[in-house]
Amino acid sequence: MAVRSSGEGNTAAALLQKLCCKITGLTDDSVIPHYQFALRILGSNSTPVDADEFQVVQKIKRQLVRRGREGDADSFSEMHRKLHSQGVLRNRWAVLHLFVTLSDTGETSQRSAVGEAMLGLRLGAPATSTPFPSSTPYTENRATERVTSKPSTDSLMPLAGASSSTSHHSQQTTLSSGISSIRGDVQSDGPTPVPQSFMPSGYTTPCTPWREEQSRRPPDTTDRQSVFRPPETALVLRSSRAMTSSTLTGRAQHDNTASEVPESELLKDLIYTFQGIEGKWIKLDAGRDGYRIDSQAGIPKAVRHIVSKLSECGWLYNKIRTYVQSRSTDKAFGLIGQSFCAALHQELTEYYRLIAVLEAQLQQEDDDQGIGEGDRLTLKRLVVWTYDPLLRLKMLAALVDAGKGKKGGALASTVYAYMQHGDPYIKALIKHTLTLVSQPIYSTLMRWIYDGELEDTYHEFFVASDPTVKDDRLWHDKYSLRKSMIPSFLSTDQARRILLTGKSINFLRQVCQDRTAIRGRDSAMNTDIKHGQSMFIQDEDASFQKMIDGVYTDTSRHLLDVLHAKYKFMDHLKAMRRYLLLGQGDFIRHLMDLLEEDLAKPAGNLYLHNLNGILETAIRATNAQYDDADILKRLDVRLLEVSPGDTGWDVFSLDYHVDGPIRTVFTPECMIMYLRVFNFLWRAKRMEYILAVIWKNQVSNARALIPIPELGHILHQCQMLGCEMQHFIQQVQYYINFEVLECSWDELLHKVQEAADLDHLIAAHQVFLDTVLCRCLLDEKSREILTQLRTIFDLIIQFETAQDNLYQAANEELDSRNHFDQQRHKRTEESHLARDSTKKRCQGEWAVTEEQEQEEQERRRTFLKNIIPSTRAQMTVLAQSYQDMVLRFLVMVTSHPDVSLRFLSFRLDFNQHYKVKEPTVRSPLAGYRQRSRAI
Repeated sequence: MAVRSSGEGNTAAALLQKLCCKITGLTDDSVIPHYQFALRILGSNSTPVDADEFQVVQKIKRQLVRRGREGDADSFSEMHRKLHSQGVLRNRWAVLHLFVTLSDTGETSQRSAVGEAMLGLRLGAPATSTPFPSSTPYTENRATERVTSKPSTDSLMPLAGASSSTSHHSQQTTLSSGISSIRGDVQSDGPTPVPQSFMPSGYTTPCTPWREEQSRRPPDTTDRQSVFRPPETALVLRSSRAMTSSTLTGRAQHDNTASEVPESELLKDLIYTFQGIEGKWIKLDAGRDGYRIDSQAGIPKAVRHIVSKLSECGWLYNKIRTYVQSRSTDKAFGLIGQSFCAALHQELTEYYRLIAVLEAQLQQEDDDQGIGEGDRLTLKRLVVWTYDPLLRLKMLAALVDAGKGKKGGALASTVYAYMQHGDPYIKALIKHTLTLVSQPIYSTLMRWIYDGELEDTYHEFFVASDPTVKDDRLWHDKYSLRKSMIPSFLSTDQARRILLTGKSINFLRQVCQDRTAIRGRDSAMNTDIKHGQSMFIQDEDASFQKMIDGVYTDTSRHLLDVLHAKYKFMDHLKAMRRYLLLGQGDFIRHLMDLLEEDLAKPAGNLYLHNLNGILETAIRATNAQYDDADILKRLDVRLLEVSPGDTGWDVFSLDYHVDGPIRTVFTPECMIMYLRVFNFLWRAKRMEYILAVIWKNQVSNARALIPIPELGHILHQCQMLGCEMQHFIQQVQYYINFEVLECSWDELLHKVQEAADLDHLIAAHQVFLDTVLCRCLLDEKSREILTQLRTIFDLIIQFETAQDNLYQAANEELDSRNHFDQQRHKRTEESHLARDSTKKRCQGEWAVTEEQEQEEQERRRTFLKNIIPSTRAQMTVLAQSYQDMVLRFLVMVTSHPDVSLRFLSFRLDFNQHYKVKEPTVRSPLAGYRQRSRAI
């Protein structure tokens, strides 16, 4: 034989042939196919990536364990330990790798009965489209002899299980990034085909054609799936991931796995596929949205797998290109969407460069046939060259899928979500893409916070503007946040500050007519737009946060300074405290004195100009005259809507006109709240005024009515009831003036001084009004208590009327009695004068006659009978009604959620006078503890 003659038993080829004979146990003639296969392996470029002996050993042991041969794995581990300790072999990893490769490829020989050996007797013949010369063809007897002869494999038993798994698993791990969208259309039911390699020119070994060899093999009776499981990646398909093994197996039965298609043809087809173009052998399956290899093409299964993996680049490229083409012409996609498309196009440009390099390499190989085999482009080298581009395409395709139906800040948030990636390569890609995507956001943001300009034609910025809103509602309604468009790399607080900064600039320019430039505006606007990446790397670079905080602080502080200095915000706020919340005591008292006569009239008889004149008189007569003229000019009288039976006290109110920038704080809604509080305070102040008049009348009439001793009991009853009412009103007034108004006012002043922006100022003022309304019983929760309090106020007015009627009747009676006494005294004096003038002793005359005396006595009895009993009964009813109303008021207040209002009940019933009459009146703390237990 040629091999034997040229080798003389000492050459590498001869030694390899002897090794094959030793391993297989075949004769020199019968071992030729296996010898040829060994030459293919040694002459190929399939070397391990890393010369790591440990990895090869671990792979062998995993394969043995996977096949249930744990004992053989232990034996192999022990044998390897002894071999390692002896140091006989220097390239142990190479020998082990050779055995693993032979075992992996020889697994398909388990179709035959002798396939259980490490290098089975029925290894597949070389996959080639050109049969070897048949000078020594295989005959049926030769095949039978090869089957029946069994070599001795005892010394190789630890490695026998290595054929249980293939090296294809490691190849898949190396070539895939783990985000594969490829599915296969082949199954490893047949023998594993071996790629075509280049045979040394010195050897010509006859061989039976591979198809003929296949037809002579016995039927397969082993579990094909357990022998070899290649990844199902022959079809790049999105929906084919759920394809079953049975479907793939049935399709693989029709694939031509012979090595008939040259590798160069496949490379050219792949270059077309990379560009989204169909090739000669690789076709686009429109129904399955993926590339499919022609089943009739003579391509081995392993090569089909590599081609399928490489075709994924074309499928991903088509997906990205389609998205870019469809969105690039869509103007409604916005600037951020166009930036995203530009970033994708930039990545595709780099991908085009790779394709150009590959095409140039193939063209050079076609033009220069003398290129060495080691320098030619192969499928395996193409896998290595496209590894990084494939990862980039997969990530870009993932961004495309995640970004469908999104635009603006939502799209930027989607891209930013992929920044949290552990792979620095992927993270750098996303960072580069996000830098381009965020540039429109950064540009719009800079114009907004420095110039107050908002150019957002496609509604993709997170600040929204309503052009229909007028300037008086600019701060409240014109600008708002689009929460769906806030990028996830910006916090809610940052978005709020950005909104307030631009809104403050517009408020200054459009409402306050102040066009002062923002500090640092020129340098900030000249900053490179690429600096926008500082928005999404705030954990590494705090410059963006510092910039936002600085602009926000400067703008907000300037706005507050303008409101305080130019528009005198605090002066207006204090004016409302003095006049609308009755803080100017001397003015309010004098105004009541002047208005008493007019407000006692029916509401329909009031004239606004008369009331305004009285208001001007009260201002000039009190310390209010020293206030600023602008403030006094804003103070006015307002009459509420008149209802039947209302008096002037029910419809009278003071009003304060606001306009300009301060109207942003003192909104119409706030002024209505001030009006409600004023009406409540005015009514309570009137009760205090009425009780003061009642006490004055009691003191003045106590001495005057001494001549009518029958009124002593009634007068005492009136004084007792008046004292109760006065105590109640004094405690209510103390609660309103000190615990409600003064405490809330002090908190408001403190918050106004610490306000960082206009929103904080508005919020502090709103909290002040809400607190006053709640504690003055003007909210919805206290409606019943307020009704009860107004009933008590009505009883005080009724008591004033009843006492005035009593005093009027008593004074009339006193006048009558004084008149009778004066008449009697006058007649007595006249009688004495007449008698002295005549100096005669005359018959005496009485000052009054008996009839007059009887008439006077009858009149007095009538007065005592009609006035005193009815008045006493009326006072008794009023006293009882008042006490009942106070008891109910105390019961309601005790259960109120506000603590300060609950303690009002303690001051009203400090000596437990009402608690004795009504046991349900508990202490405020007891009521609080009972509610806490109920909760």
